[in-house]
Amino acid sequence: MTRPRTDLFADGGDTGRLMAELNWADTPLGAVSSWPQSLRAAVRVVLSSRYPMLLLWGDRLSQLYNDAYSALIGDKHPAALGDDVRVTLAEGWDVLAPLIRQAMESGVASWVPALQLLLERAGYREEAYFSVSHAPARDDDGRTVGVLTVCSEVTEQVVGERRLRLLRDLSLGGDGRTVDVDATCARLVDAIGGHPLDVPFAAIYLRDGAVLRRTACTGGDPGHRPVAETLPDVVDVADPSPAAHAWGLPDAAQGRPVDVPGVTDRLPLPAGPWGDPTRTALALPLPSATEDQPLGVLLAGVSPNRELDEAYRSFYQLLTQQVSMAVRNAKEYEQERRRAETLAELDRVKTTFFTNVSHEFRTPLTLMLGPLADALADTAAPLAPPQRERVETAWRNATRLLTLVNSLLTFSSLEAGRAHSDAREVDLPALTVELASVFRAAVERAGLALEVDCPPLPRPVTLDPVNWERIVTNLLSNALKYTFIGRIRIAVDADHDEVRLTVADTGIGISEADLPKLFERFHRVQGGRSRSHEGTGIGLALVHELARLEGGEVRVTSQVGVGTTFTVALPWSTARRAPATTPAPNGRGDVARAAVSEAVGWLTDPAGGVAEPAAAPGPAADELAGARILVADDNSDMRAYLSRLLAGQGWRVRSVTDGRQALDAIRQEPPDLVLTDVMMPVLDGFDLVRRLRADPATQALPVLVLSARAGEEASVVGLSLGADDYLVKPFAAAELIARIRTAIRRARTDPAADDTTAPTGDDAVPAGDEATVPAAGGSRSAVDAPGSTRPAGVMAVAPAPPVAEPTGSAPAVRFAAEPVDAAPANGKPAGGEPANREPAAGAAAAGAAPVGAAPVGAAPVGAAPVGAADDGLGDTLAAEWTYPSVPTSAAAMRRDVRLALTEVDVHADVLEDLLLAASEAMNNAVEHAQRPSRPEVRVRLQVGDDRVRISVRDFGTWRDRRPAMDRGRGALLMNAYGDVRLVSTGEGTTVTIERRLTDPA
Repeated sequence: MTRPRTDLFADGGDTGRLMAELNWADTPLGAVSSWPQSLRAAVRVVLSSRYPMLLLWGDRLSQLYNDAYSALIGDKHPAALGDDVRVTLAEGWDVLAPLIRQAMESGVASWVPALQLLLERAGYREEAYFSVSHAPARDDDGRTVGVLTVCSEVTEQVVGERRLRLLRDLSLGGDGRTVDVDATCARLVDAIGGHPLDVPFAAIYLRDGAVLRRTACTGGDPGHRPVAETLPDVVDVADPSPAAHAWGLPDAAQGRPVDVPGVTDRLPLPAGPWGDPTRTALALPLPSATEDQPLGVLLAGVSPNRELDEAYRSFYQLLTQQVSMAVRNAKEYEQERRRAETLAELDRVKTTFFTNVSHEFRTPLTLMLGPLADALADTAAPLAPPQRERVETAWRNATRLLTLVNSLLTFSSLEAGRAHSDAREVDLPALTVELASVFRAAVERAGLALEVDCPPLPRPVTLDPVNWERIVTNLLSNALKYTFIGRIRIAVDADHDEVRLTVADTGIGISEADLPKLFERFHRVQGGRSRSHEGTGIGLALVHELARLEGGEVRVTSQVGVGTTFTVALPWSTARRAPATTPAPNGRGDVARAAVSEAVGWLTDPAGGVAEPAAAPGPAADELAGARILVADDNSDMRAYLSRLLAGQGWRVRSVTDGRQALDAIRQEPPDLVLTDVMMPVLDGFDLVRRLRADPATQALPVLVLSARAGEEASVVGLSLGADDYLVKPFAAAELIARIRTAIRRARTDPAADDTTAPTGDDAVPAGDEATVPAAGGSRSAVDAPGSTRPAGVMAVAPAPPVAEPTGSAPAVRFAAEPVDAAPANGKPAGGEPANREPAAGAAAAGAAPVGAAPVGAAPVGAAPVGAADDGLGDTLAAEWTYPSVPTSAAAMRRDVRLALTEVDVHADVLEDLLLAASEAMNNAVEHAQRPSRPEVRVRLQVGDDRVRISVRDFGTWRDRRPAMDRGRGALLMNAYGDVRLVSTGEGTTVTIERRLTDPA
């Protein structure tokens, strides 16, 4: 029984329904009733499949397909049903025809995994890809009368993979030589230019201040106007004109992506193999490391053959991120390269500087060493013993300076690549033994054993003997400096591959953290015990560079507390170089002897020596005769010089080599003053001051710090720790003596020092030098607080007699400033002798002598009542001092204020803040007050119930300051540490600093 014809399309879904409704009689296939059984069977297969299938039948290639296929051809359905495929797919027929013809003519099926077709199925010519198979379709007689096509669309897969390749090309396109931003941008657009199906054209704009600059672009062909001539070179981001916004660049530069339509009118650029013009572009921000401002803008064309859907936009987002990352990396690389070039240039400048300075040093050093050596060798007019000792000290230190200059010159030559090895055949063991013997006496004097193991080698070694001497000398000096017990061993041995020098010690060792930095320039191991703190930190670096120059290397092993072993290895291949033919230079062993001469200075008896007062003519006997001075310095020549200088003043001097020995000596016999260097081994000068001030027994002990570290910061550190004075090397002997005298005298007038170093007998302070002032129902002694002695060159504070209290006011205190010896910059004492001070003190007590009656630093200051505060501050305390207008007065002021506030409940942090701010005000008064009517600075202290105020007044006119200087470092410090007011008149300037007594924190 035959089934109705409509049953043929019954299971075909929507397409089957349309096929059933179609009048097939009007098509080349004819009425359905006339279809052969083979066609019917093929139609049933197509309609029943859920996979896209197309049946082409007959000479006209009429189309029959299913629902799945109808989705592939878009708006060509349903008109395609029964129509000729050559009409329906005319835009892609040139691609399809060979495949269909092959299936029909050969009867062999074909398959193409990604067939590219240009389809007009959505209102534009769309780039599409299909996985397609064409198989022959046969009629009832077995003849091929059609083609059965099975296909699926793979457009998203193909396009997605292609876009990923572009992103990969962007990330892998660098060849390692692209080190600047412009070259990176050019590389990026070249990579983008290789993918015109996805990005028809592109331009990279980078932000340059307020503008965008085009750095690279791609797109166009010889038959059209290139992109570079159409797009703007520079766009002002703030320009509101339509021309500036034509491509959406300003908005994108603010972080907003912009779709740019109408590209065809401005840039008739064909895209892809089909020549369709680009209609749309995107202006996309290039993300930067910070979100507030993009790095630049990527302007990119959109393919006219692909829909700008979410996937396409996501691709562009990834593209901008990739471009941005590459540009950022290039910028960072460029910045790093510039930094490296700057550092290299600084290094070259430094090396050149060292070279020039070292050469410039040689002439004056020659003129120093020559006459000194002549004087020492002169038998016709021999030097007297004291003079010979001085000349020998000068000669030793000039030689040490020459050694340092030579080391710097050698090191700068090595770094600049100008150094060379004057290689000669050397009996290396014999040379090493000779150099070690120079050190033997010094090593044994240090209580160490020197072991030398240098057996003969089978043949000479070719190297520069001067370089070898420097290597051996530096390693032995280093071992001696850091070894206190045990031995130092030096050995030379060899095997088939290399010659080795080994220097081993049983010293303090080196931590693992310091080993990698050991051969770096100027690196010094911190905190380790050593015989001296002196040194530049280039010794081991020089060893490393010299070993490399000789073709070898330096190795080191170390264990803290056990010792260190250095090994210099020279391969035999480099040790067999052709020797030089020029004569060998003179001076063999000079480097070693100079190093030993310096090392001997480290080995002075650690117990220290005591220099008795010199019998040579000196200053007239005074009240300071027999004063005890403790000198702490790790340089033996400096200790000897200071001991001779101070003993010549009639003082008893004891010297030690470091801060720990100084503490021991102070406990054994408290001195009148400690004179300490800053940089010392074991315990340095700053730590010594800190420990002395932390101990109640030594808080008031005067300490004068000597240092080669010049500058305000270094002196501030020392004074802030409690040092009484800070003197920078080199110094004048007269200045040092004046400052020591002043510090001792001030300490002896300070009753707070009685508990520690109270003088007796002739050293006692006259009774008239102290007084008490009634205050708040009691008496107050105007003395320094424990541990706060005053530096030289300032006005000492002594209390005035009781003064009348103003009617109706609360009691107040006024302190008068008593002058002592001052040491101005020229090194001459400005103060009067003690014999002249008692009448002055009496005049001060009577209030009869005005400040201006005599030079500041010698004239007394009259005492006058200080009334109670009338501005609401309160009347707990009021005090006033007058100081000479010299830089050292700030230190005296700090100590006087600290003393006056001893019995007031001032928070410690507030006190320190006030002292720092007041110091800045005092320094400003000294520095900026021009042509003062009185060469002095007055300081007034007031304390109320909850606030404290310090006023600093000068008597000059401040020099004009540029507006940019109005908020300098001093002003910032004062404002940071208190409420500051400044009042300036023709008679002077007053700076007032006020704080609460308690810390609000």
